[in-house]
Amino acid sequence: MKWRNQLLALFCLALFVAFGVFYFQHWVVQKPFGIILFVGEGLTPSRLAATRVFGGGVDTPLSLDSMPYLALVKNYSNDFAAPDAAAAASMIATGTKVNNKSIGAQVRGVAAPNLTELAHRAGRATGFVTDGKITSATAAAFYTSNSDPTAHLEFARVLADNPSLDLVLSGGYEDLLPAEKDGVRKDSRDLVSELRRKGFDLARTKADLEAIPAWRRPKVFGAFARSEFAYADQIEARNEQPSLADMVRRAIELLQYNRGGYLLVVDARLMRKAAEQNDAEHTLTETLELDRAVAVARRYAGEKSTIVVCGDVGVGGLHLSGAPFRSDRGIAVLGLNSAGDPWFSWASGPHATKSYGAAKLQQSPPPSEPGPVEPPQEPAAFYAPVALETVEDVVVFGSGHGTEVFHGTLDGTAVFRVIRDCL
Repeated sequence: MKWRNQLLALFCLALFVAFGVFYFQHWVVQKPFGIILFVGEGLTPSRLAATRVFGGGVDTPLSLDSMPYLALVKNYSNDFAAPDAAAAASMIATGTKVNNKSIGAQVRGVAAPNLTELAHRAGRATGFVTDGKITSATAAAFYTSNSDPTAHLEFARVLADNPSLDLVLSGGYEDLLPAEKDGVRKDSRDLVSELRRKGFDLARTKADLEAIPAWRRPKVFGAFARSEFAYADQIEARNEQPSLADMVRRAIELLQYNRGGYLLVVDARLMRKAAEQNDAEHTLTETLELDRAVAVARRYAGEKSTIVVCGDVGVGGLHLSGAPFRSDRGIAVLGLNSAGDPWFSWASGPHATKSYGAAKLQQSPPPSEPGPVEPPQEPAAFYAPVALETVEDVVVFGSGHGTEVFHGTLDGTAVFRVIRDCL
């Protein structure tokens, strides 16, 4: 009798354990260890198609094309149909629509927490990587709340005092240094030295970044350019500067030693810089750099990580028209087509006349001037000193836990909710 009771008890225990394992695997939400958010500045569906053609031809897929989930994102701000960089980034970082020229969000008079703050509270290591300035409006939305997106020196001060970021790899060190040390600060504060005293390892070159040990939770500040990075094809400058993919790889290697997991935010800023100047070659080159960085992130972070790649707002309205051949790629689509017209054109930007209406149209040369008037390279429909934001949906890609909601058309705040729920 005693033997049968023991056997029954053992059977019940085994059944209980099996049920517990089944319950945990199928009902308990398991958070991803690694969470990586890419912000591609200007990443729209039309940009993707042009990048494929430029990068390898229409048949050559991007790494983004292999991500299992995607959706269109409605990104209007609180007061305009097209958000500016500050409002678009604030929507992603805080899940709240704000007015243009606003960074962060106020809810009942209190600053709404952004994703890096929420990740820090959840015990995750946090990192921010950008090939632009760490004090740009897009970057600042992830560590501060301020109504003035041009207050770069104040952003730098907040960054130096911010306990939420463990790793920063960026350009823009001029805003952290006084004038006598090749900076622009007028308060004589050397924020780089202050960060060193707070325990941060400093990196100024690609070699410095690679030399940082990866066996402990990181405190790293990498400042690789006085302002924004050089473009990827500017070889001389880039010998000392890591690529976006280099920084993403190194950030993952350093952040993954935190037992509570990590959140890494990556801002592909140079895409916007080129688009603002109607520079199609560098716009597409830097979009390819983003694509390479995403491929590196998926390889190093592993299949069980959550990776989100989203656009913020269209810039300039880049279009590839004129029916290039299926095999055309690279520089073959940067010049003029067989009819003498440019392949690429922009909706707005510096490559246009400053007049409107009939006065802006190209005039035929007077009889005294021989030869035809050559069409401008990459013309814009109307003039603006810097290409304007456009009213169009952006795109979001996802892989890993939580990103299965990316389908159809979503509001811009959905990206925040997906990342928040994974923390």
